Amino acid sequence: MEIKPIYYNKKDFLDLLLLADEQEDMIDRYLERGEMFALSHQGKVVCVCVVTREGDGVYEIKNIATRPDHQRKGFGRRMVQFVLDHYKKDGKILLVGTGDSPLTIPFYERCGFSISYRVKDFFTTNYDHPIYEDGVLLRDMVYLKRDF
Repeated sequence: MEIKPIYYNKKDFLDLLLLADEQEDMIDRYLERGEMFALSHQGKVVCVCVVTREGDGVYEIKNIATRPDHQRKGFGRRMVQFVLDHYKKDGKILLVGTGDSPLTIPFYERCGFSISYRVKDFFTTNYDHPIYEDGVLLRDMVYLKRDF
């Protein structure tokens, strides 16, 4: 397993990014200003992550996605730990925003995050179609945070 930064041609990984954020124009809002990392396993990229700097010591995971056939094998958790290690020098808080889903919130809680706040109607206001995850219509963006 190896994690490398991606400096150029970030859109080459759009198929993976769309797994976590299914509208391309929303990805465009953070992709170029964010740092992107790719985790490879047996020579194949199986997980990507985009992180932005949101303020003094505050970083946000904007997108983290693992190929479906590699999910639940620890790759997402390894990527989160990499991000924590990578930014620990000046990082104070790591944020992540996600839908109120029984699939994603428990994952972040297992990674040491706790719910911080919500942005009401984020998904219904910002996306051009309803987004469902595990049968749940996503409405609010739930922000979780973790100290470095």
